[in-house]
Amino acid sequence: MSLAKTRILLADDHALVRRGLRLILDAEPDLTVVAEVPDGAEAIESATDESVDLAILDIAMPRMTGIQAAREISRRAPGIRILMLSMYDNEQYLFESLKAGASGYVLKSVADRDLIEACRAAMRGEPFLYPGAVTSLIREYLQREKLGGRQPETILTAREEEIVKLIAEGNSTKEIAEILVISAKTVERHRANILHKLGMRDRLELTRYAIRAGLVEP
Repeated sequence: MSLAKTRILLADDHALVRRGLRLILDAEPDLTVVAEVPDGAEAIESATDESVDLAILDIAMPRMTGIQAAREISRRAPGIRILMLSMYDNEQYLFESLKAGASGYVLKSVADRDLIEACRAAMRGEPFLYPGAVTSLIREYLQREKLGGRQPETILTAREEEIVKLIAEGNSTKEIAEILVISAKTVERHRANILHKLGMRDRLELTRYAIRAGLVEP
């Protein structure tokens, strides 16, 4: 049985960079670059749910930045996962990227090491951040707490919190069912209720919630 490949859209204004990234990605059995574009505007045109699973966007592009493109792709094709590529270890870029809908932020200087892992994490609905980025997020969180930006009170039951924690820790439905000694169907029902209550879509958003609510460590 052949592996279903993750179809990738690559947006970077430097042809040489695109070529290098394409070589890294196409060498993997589960990843394939299906489109290459030089700017954010063309990325938006090429990013349709039918043809692309994952968009890798350079932050600094002419005509339209990667962050602008990410915002628009998230709005038009919410099923597409997004990774940002940047030369800059910059907190502002990082926060703006996450707000725009990106699930990962990869530094170009270590793309050969991190990019493959970031692609797979994004497709699992998990966040991918380099170590310095995690530190930035925690610092911003603590700063907000100090200024009195309280985190929302929980609206979940104890059992639902238990399930969110297990989901955020990477357990599958089957594993959660075994741990809690309930049926997989019950786990799915709880998960649907949780997503509905919190107004969320997927594991990535639940994981962010679990970190904010103190259910798991960042």
